[in-house]
Amino acid sequence: MSNFLSNFPLHRPRRLRSNKWIRNLVRETAIGPDDLIFPIFVTYENKSSEIKSMPGVKRLNLEEAFDLSQKAKELGINAVAIFPEVPSAIKDETGKEALNSDNIVCKLVEKIKKNSPSLGVICDVALDPYTTSGHDGLVENGKVINDKTISILCEQALINAEAGCDIVAPSDMMDGRIEKIRQYLDKNNKKDTLIMSYAVKYSSNMYGPFRSAVSAGSKLGSDKKNTYQMDYGNINEAIREASLDIKEGADILLIKPGIMYLDVLREVKNTLKFPTFSYQVSGEYSMLKRAILSGEYKEEDLLMETFLCFKRAGADAIISYFALDMAKILKKGC
Repeated sequence: MSNFLSNFPLHRPRRLRSNKWIRNLVRETAIGPDDLIFPIFVTYENKSSEIKSMPGVKRLNLEEAFDLSQKAKELGINAVAIFPEVPSAIKDETGKEALNSDNIVCKLVEKIKKNSPSLGVICDVALDPYTTSGHDGLVENGKVINDKTISILCEQALINAEAGCDIVAPSDMMDGRIEKIRQYLDKNNKKDTLIMSYAVKYSSNMYGPFRSAVSAGSKLGSDKKNTYQMDYGNINEAIREASLDIKEGADILLIKPGIMYLDVLREVKNTLKFPTFSYQVSGEYSMLKRAILSGEYKEEDLLMETFLCFKRAGADAIISYFALDMAKILKKGC
């Protein structure tokens, strides 16, 4: 490598950048609709509503959420991820609505799979949309209780799988939950249900808009979720967490947040050589969207660069609220 790099003027790297067609031919990284996962917020309300902290994103009623899933499929997107907004009137300390087989998530999953069986459906497994505390697990004496929470998560995962969910995605960060969920699914004849583990989920400041979207952040304590989500100063811990989840039966790893953690994504992918997705989270979306709306940035160019960076860093797929916009850009051949 060092020999030919010094051989100017024989080697002129700019020749491979001289025209768009040659740049396209030698591009090392590509992005397509197959790489995208579209998250959808579904509400129990009959009327959809804007999410003020996420310009352009709405909480949708059942029919509108279904229609949007079909739009994603038409644009070549392979999977959608479902997140519920649960009314405060049916929230409680234990998140029991998560175990209701007729809840809004199950209804949407059933409707999608009945009409579009080839569209992948991912269901979040965590209690934060359903609990009065807004925490991902049960809270006792001010602490999130690990093992009791796992028992509920196992039931939640099974209910989602029985509704037709293809991938259950535990985002709770409880220790040991992947193994218990895998065993519980297998025991109940759901051996083919995939598990996408939020294996590396940092205690980030980028989740605020999401918590507003699912009405789950107003009662969190001062430490928020620091006792179970990861310290954002750590990267070796990411390898340990991801390795544990692989051993426990995860099929896919997820790194969250996205743009600000591409170094972690690359390290996990290079080290473990395992299917790894990244989540461009709500705060990252909102920052980019507001920049686009300001008129300072062209949407097509900014999104293309952003998504190629995810792929270049090692993401096999990207969950993003921009997924529909990106699919439209790709469709018109930007």
